[in-house]
Amino acid sequence: MEILRQRSTTAQVWQAAEEFIRLFHRENPGAGDPRTRLADVRAELADTGTYVHTLEELVHGARVAWRNSNRCIGRLYWNSLRVRDRRGTADADGIAAECFDHLREATNGGRVRPTITVFAPETPHRPGPLIWSEQLVRYAGYGDHPSVTVGDARNAPLTGALLRLGWPGGAGTPFDLLPLVVQGVDDKPRWFETPADAVLEVPIDHPDGAGWSDWGLRWHAVPAISNMCLEVGGIHYTAAPFNGWYMGTEIGARNLADTDRYNLLPAVARRLGLDTSSDRSLWKDRALVELNRAVLDSFDRAGVTIADHHTESRRFLSHMEREGRKGREVGADWSWIVPPISGSATPVFHRTYEDTPSSTAYVHHSGAQERARGRDLV
Repeated sequence: MEILRQRSTTAQVWQAAEEFIRLFHRENPGAGDPRTRLADVRAELADTGTYVHTLEELVHGARVAWRNSNRCIGRLYWNSLRVRDRRGTADADGIAAECFDHLREATNGGRVRPTITVFAPETPHRPGPLIWSEQLVRYAGYGDHPSVTVGDARNAPLTGALLRLGWPGGAGTPFDLLPLVVQGVDDKPRWFETPADAVLEVPIDHPDGAGWSDWGLRWHAVPAISNMCLEVGGIHYTAAPFNGWYMGTEIGARNLADTDRYNLLPAVARRLGLDTSSDRSLWKDRALVELNRAVLDSFDRAGVTIADHHTESRRFLSHMEREGRKGREVGADWSWIVPPISGSATPVFHRTYEDTPSSTAYVHHSGAQERARGRDLV
């Protein structure tokens, strides 16, 4: 959801800070009495208009933001999130270098680790840095219409803007890595070529030997969201890329299958010899299942972490039960929690959820989605 944020007043920051500090001390008994910390925060706010989180507060805040992510089904392991504190980095060169290191560390040889890198926050005297790219890894889309685009049609506007900005383009394949677009503090957005060694890619083939390898299908191992803002206790970390690991349907039922992405279902159906003359043959459904089988099997054979939607649905209910025992309500957006295939066959389907917003969260600030499409980049 796109959320418009006005610059917070000192009173608003104090209200959010007090709520978070009390939460932090309540959930970390060893932190002691919150009143001393709150007095320090109030004094710092009065003097500077902002305050600085301790490392422990930052780590807990980033993890709680994941716990509060209503659109994420994979929150069972929220407390294992690795937090890379890079709050001293605000320039585009430094941010880009750290983002590529983030990818290398999160990839972990295929055993993907949930990771966040937190850069300099917004302050009353200075805007925060921005990462325009929607994810740290994206594939180019060459063309101006989904039916003629080579690559990922979703990224065609950004690809076009980057080409106009001087990026020479890739080899023209469906899986050319896009540069990362970063805007440092008091700087214009700039693009940085993505190093090949920072991105692990998995070749996609079918487990029944359907001969898909000649297509050259592949997908990257780490889904690192990079254009959302981490909000903790009234402080806005405008650049804070984070990742978990993929659920297979994100790749097989969305990225590769959506008509406004790679639109592969017709090609899969032809390769499988399905009757595509009528929707009543359910050729789309059958092709969709086989494409998802191919993704899961390929990641497994490559030794790269991936979850299937049935297992992840059960894990989400385990997360709800665990949180309930601690007296915490779990918010969720039903339309995102229920998988895009076989929804009614998963245990998360026959439930209702409250899509309750939280003050410690990852949010899209106004303009984030437009920047991810390359608008006003040139």
